[in-house]
Amino acid sequence: MEFNLFIEKIANQFDDTDASEITADTEYQELDEWSSLTAMSIIAFVKTEMGKTITGREIRYAKTVKDLYNLIMAK
Repeated sequence: MEFNLFIEKIANQFDDTDASEITADTEYQELDEWSSLTAMSIIAFVKTEMGKTITGREIRYAKTVKDLYNLIMAK
């Protein structure tokens, strides 16, 4: 998956945050609506749309959207 599409898909996991606020450098865990439910949503998205498995621990380790993308693509 190309990075721009990944950003768009990640932005879709945040209902109350405007998609334009999500960039490569966004520290997604710092967004007001970040929660364990959002993390579960990202895990499900990665599994269903990218065919890869990530854990909650890996999500916590990644700080920015770019970090998360790189982590997933390295699998």
